[in-house]
Amino acid sequence: MELKQIYAPVQEDLYKVRETLQSISHVEYAWLSKQLKYVVKEMGKGIRPALTLLSGKSYKYDLAYLLPMAVSVELMHTATLVHDDAIDKALTRRGQATINSIWGDEIAVLMGDYLFAKAGEYVADTQTPRCVKLFSQTLGTISSGEIGQFRSAFNLDQSREYYLHRIYSKTASLFSLATQSGAILSKAPENIVDIMKEYGDNTGIAFQIVDDILDFTSTEEVMGKPVGSDLAQGTLTLPAMLLMERYPDDNPVKKLFETGDKNNVAEAINMILNSTIIDECYKMAAEYCEKACQNLHSLPDKVSRELLHALADYVVKQGK
Repeated sequence: MELKQIYAPVQEDLYKVRETLQSISHVEYAWLSKQLKYVVKEMGKGIRPALTLLSGKSYKYDLAYLLPMAVSVELMHTATLVHDDAIDKALTRRGQATINSIWGDEIAVLMGDYLFAKAGEYVADTQTPRCVKLFSQTLGTISSGEIGQFRSAFNLDQSREYYLHRIYSKTASLFSLATQSGAILSKAPENIVDIMKEYGDNTGIAFQIVDDILDFTSTEEVMGKPVGSDLAQGTLTLPAMLLMERYPDDNPVKKLFETGDKNNVAEAINMILNSTIIDECYKMAAEYCEKACQNLHSLPDKVSRELLHALADYVVKQGK
């Protein structure tokens, strides 16, 4: 199922999310307005705000509260990307120049801070202290994950458990914020809030595994950044970890991390693509999506159940 089919019940409201995001550039300072317009002009696939809205569909769907939450979730996501690009010294994102490459790292950091502040403003509009607290907790989790990734760069001594903890912190926690808040704001029973957390946690982990796969299998034109860029920056992801496990004593990942010679990136990509590692990674992502969906049968709305299943399926298949 394509995204437009999955989003169909909330598509009109996703347009409202996009319009609200674009409205934040209407500020007094012309230079800030210009930068904000540049940041929010694209919403990407909109998976996180869509999850917020879809998670509210089984119970009381009240857009007065769900809309600001969906906007808040997407603003938080955008802020993390702006900060990530500044930390990574990235030149492009989604095929366009990054904020830091145009205006400098300092402006990028301050822009990310501004977006986090706006995200907090919108979550406050839900008038739901539980969602405000969850928002703050998620921001802390994402920040700790970013710190963990920064401190573990070019470190070969990383377990698979640590990798999963890191990608939960950096990616899945925001998916979980989206799904939990959608359920909370729709007045869902507590067991359903727990199920939606489980769905967000596991779908988010699967999403990041697939994103890590694409760093090896996609193209610069599609990703908007060089292939193998995560590995080149010293980030050890699942495909590279599996390569390390197969060849613990002599492999290009080890050589890269020990010497900094970027020529090893191409060799690592080639070895991974000419093995079963990518298939193994997709299998692991699929297992997390199955786990995400295992209790969706408890949702009262059949359409919501089917669409959440379809979205989890899309997450795994998007890179194939």
